[in-house]
Amino acid sequence: MTKSQFLSGDKAAIDEFIDRFDVFLFDCDGVLWSGDHLYEKVPETLEMLRSKGKQLVFVTNNSTKSRADYKKKFDKLGIPAENEVFGSSYSAAVYIARILKLPAPKNKVFVLGESGVEQELESEGVPFIGGTDPAFRRDMQPEDFDNISNGSMLDPDVGIVLTGLDFHSNYLKTAIAFQYLQRGAEYLATNIDSTLPMSHTLFPGAGSSGAGLTKAIGREPLSLGKPSQAMMDAVEGKFKFDRSRTCMVGDRMNTDIQFGIDGKLGGTLAVLTGVSKKEDFLTEGAPTVPMAYLNALGDLLG
Repeated sequence: MTKSQFLSGDKAAIDEFIDRFDVFLFDCDGVLWSGDHLYEKVPETLEMLRSKGKQLVFVTNNSTKSRADYKKKFDKLGIPAENEVFGSSYSAAVYIARILKLPAPKNKVFVLGESGVEQELESEGVPFIGGTDPAFRRDMQPEDFDNISNGSMLDPDVGIVLTGLDFHSNYLKTAIAFQYLQRGAEYLATNIDSTLPMSHTLFPGAGSSGAGLTKAIGREPLSLGKPSQAMMDAVEGKFKFDRSRTCMVGDRMNTDIQFGIDGKLGGTLAVLTGVSKKEDFLTEGAPTVPMAYLNALGDLLG
């Protein structure tokens, strides 16, 4: 098994590691912050990398925020980020609009998710229903069963079901999405993360909020977040970088680090402030092993 190099406290090793790369792709939740708590020395670390001429890209699976929402959060936390954010909601919107390209009007999307998904679909000119519409944020009523079954509650133009992290999951939305899938709609997900790092602990993630639908239909959605290489191709297409000189920085082995490994990036760097712990990749036979790891991102300052 390839051994992961521990960098914290070793300035020479850190400098050598940084010099290997021109581009750093960063996960956000669990790496830069937890909720609204910014980890120590993150702005200074990012500024140090910029001062060395490194290109920074923030690649997040959190679908609840659009790129514009993230820009506001970066500004609030004092982190410069101009057109450097690439989220799973945007990845899904790009895939639907530019790759899937279902013929109109059968290209409408039924959304199980928050406003971030809606904003990114709008940015790509993709029609949608569901999402934050109050009509779908209610309890299932007895008459809904018949109305869903006979199609009177369904939009005949829906050709895609897109799931993301949904803070308002309910039986009604799941039942409607299930009917669309049974009638042939494409099944997509912004991401399928099981958990979400928030407020110094973990909460259910997008994969958890969409698990009922996946169980009902009996198949997994096509995920367009990390570690999907559809997302890597889209990120590379937008930011134009040499993969061999690019490093993925993240806190989760099965998404962030696997994303970099599957994408054949030059390196991967794990931080221990989020989901995965060092036992997850230092144990013999661990399925995903980063090239190097740190206790926290701020340790890159040496």
